Amino acid sequence: MRICIFGAGAVGSHFAVRLARAGHDVSCVMRGPHLDAVKANGLTLKVGDTAFTARIKASADPAELGPQDVVISTLKATGIGALADGLKPLLHDGTAIVFAQNGIPWWYDLGMPAAHPKIPDLGFLDPGGRLRTAVPKQRIIGGVIFSSNEVVAPGVVANLTPERNRLLIGECDDRDSERIARLRGALNEAAIESFDVKEIRETIWSKLLTNMSMSVLCLLTGLTARALRDDPAMQEVIPRLLDEANAIATHFIPEVKRVARTGPAPDHKPSILQDYELGRAMEIDVLVRAPAAFARAAGLATPMLDLMAALAIQKARDKGLDQG
Repeated sequence: MRICIFGAGAVGSHFAVRLARAGHDVSCVMRGPHLDAVKANGLTLKVGDTAFTARIKASADPAELGPQDVVISTLKATGIGALADGLKPLLHDGTAIVFAQNGIPWWYDLGMPAAHPKIPDLGFLDPGGRLRTAVPKQRIIGGVIFSSNEVVAPGVVANLTPERNRLLIGECDDRDSERIARLRGALNEAAIESFDVKEIRETIWSKLLTNMSMSVLCLLTGLTARALRDDPAMQEVIPRLLDEANAIATHFIPEVKRVARTGPAPDHKPSILQDYELGRAMEIDVLVRAPAAFARAAGLATPMLDLMAALAIQKARDKGLDQG
């Protein structure tokens, strides 16, 4: 398959190496020193003490890469507008686009089951409707990533979770399709776990439950996920937050797997905290504002999450990183 990773940072670069080593024609849209290094020396993935290098066509200009069978966008929600601008040269009639991002996606209402409870207006996730104009429903594949990675040097990415690297995918209307089966097979052959997903929105909420509570709480405290979980001062706070998050998710997706109050937690900072510390745009809209909007639409009282959302928004605004 011809596969383009659009926005190949840490996780996108990881997936690019694995897919290229599995025999696929992989290209990447990337920029800056990372792009320069990949052009000169290839793209290297480190997993523990082992390193894999793949020669991958890379460019900041999608027009140099040509039409693809699949485009996998690993852009954060804060930068996804770049996809609307650069997508056209990558498309042929059958090109599918996987939106693999955190939080509530801009396309959530497209293909939504008729029985799904009424949702809030999510227009703020796609200002001006640029993505809706550029990407018709039939091209959309939902994606949820479970993999922690870091660009340790230009052209070099380290995988921090060798025991769990997943890209779960599904059509936006949850139908079975040949392209989902084909892409899922390609991912599994590349050692990127991708098992069957019956409802892509259930998978989205399953990850969001942790991001909208624990990850945002890490942002407010500056702690890693493990340090937060183990902090005695947080032992009563975390269960209350998770109860509210679970209530929102199960209102809209009754089958969603509730997040347990205890369990393993990685000893690293979630991406929203990393972005704050590095002065990068933060995913406030998809991780904070959107879940709060869903709670209001459901008529749910979520005082803990409301307070945390207000503090996160203020923290981002004080540093000039707020999207709103």
